[in-house]
Amino acid sequence: MSSATSALARGLAGSLLTSILALAASGSARAQQAPVVPDVPQEDVYQYRGLPPAEAAQEAAPAEEEGPQRYLETEFLKRGNIATYGWVNAGIGANAWGAPWNGPLTFNDRAWQGMLNQLYLVNERTLDTEDGGWDWGGRVDLLYGTDYIFTTARGLDAYTAGDPIGLGAPRWGSNKYYGLAMPQLYGELGYNDLAVKFGHFYTIIGYEVVPAIGNFFYTHAYCMQYGEPFTHTGILSTWTPNDQIVFYNGITNGWDNWNDGTGTFGPLFNPGYPSSGSLASYLGGVTFKNTEETQTLTITTSSGNEVNNTAAVGPLAGNRSIISTVYVNELSDKLTYVFQNDNGWQFNAFDVGDTAQWYGVNQYLFWTFTDKVIGGMRFEWFRDNDGYRVVNPLRNFLFGQAPVYGGFAGNFWAATWGLNYKPNANWIIRPELRYDWYAGQRGTGGVLPFGNGDRSGQFYGGCDAIWLF
Repeated sequence: MSSATSALARGLAGSLLTSILALAASGSARAQQAPVVPDVPQEDVYQYRGLPPAEAAQEAAPAEEEGPQRYLETEFLKRGNIATYGWVNAGIGANAWGAPWNGPLTFNDRAWQGMLNQLYLVNERTLDTEDGGWDWGGRVDLLYGTDYIFTTARGLDAYTAGDPIGLGAPRWGSNKYYGLAMPQLYGELGYNDLAVKFGHFYTIIGYEVVPAIGNFFYTHAYCMQYGEPFTHTGILSTWTPNDQIVFYNGITNGWDNWNDGTGTFGPLFNPGYPSSGSLASYLGGVTFKNTEETQTLTITTSSGNEVNNTAAVGPLAGNRSIISTVYVNELSDKLTYVFQNDNGWQFNAFDVGDTAQWYGVNQYLFWTFTDKVIGGMRFEWFRDNDGYRVVNPLRNFLFGQAPVYGGFAGNFWAATWGLNYKPNANWIIRPELRYDWYAGQRGTGGVLPFGNGDRSGQFYGGCDAIWLF
């Protein structure tokens, strides 16, 4: 067995063992608690997975069940099982150094600059196979705002290697701050307990998500920002044989990719690499729930060739694999604990034969103070083992502008504290404080990841608001 394959096997075994031990150590749950996953359509469950379970259930509930008022709904569309809704997300944040960028933070990267992060519109028809038989559905998402740059797919709303700006730069933006993205565009067929999605859709990997309404915190964890895909294009099946288990299986074009031309220029630079011209990538996983549905364990993976455009010799094709484990335990009606572990590899990272690794652990605690106020804490460790993933600022990197600080082979730590205040079902206000620090090698040119390339830590404060419509 090759060293790369051995590393992948060890990571999978370690991830599974950690998850099983966490599940066993948590103890038995109380039978009277509310379920972790609410009884709502599958896509609603997905988009709220980054929230405490009780809050997710309330958010995802239909309007007649105390959910947010949907101003775009009509009786005609509801009779056809079609929903049109959205939200506006805006906020501001800053670092203690006075630097213009908030270090490696991405979605709210600009300091002391009010940001319209997401003006988001959804049009969907959800599947309804509860009583058996066939059904069809689909969904289109449009995102306008400063977050657009991080959610694009090469060949759709981002450029490919042969386009003017370069691989990964957004296509539908008026500048590097504001533009439009289409993170989802898919159809779906369902029969009894099986659903098949085909098109462009969000990933099943990880815990935090792109839609602002699906996360407790305004800022994101390093694992989500730098270690995971955001979207896929392909086919994904979801099979739910019973209430305790869900299986996911699919074939996609890889990470954040509509069609980047891998088949054209991949073999040009490393013709001896197996299937260097192939786009195919496996996406799959499984979710387990206990009988009371107060605990869930989800293990997901993606593996396939990716175009690496950072190598000195030009674009290289190399296998990229990731294993992500998420364990959620609703310890009581007020306290929820979440554990996440990611392990990722990129072969042919800097040159033919090079391997880059990244991995990390996130832990969350959520406490419900009242029906309107929930507190949360996130503590994370992320290791960019070879200085391959983390850059500051990512927005400049994607547009080929200076300055860009990167090459940080080391450990990133972050502690985040925040509140969710919900005056009513249509508003969420999310203040937070965060401290990040880095321990490792200096990056390219002797820089550090925070401040103006001269700091190893950063104190950050920010607040945003979400209005659902």
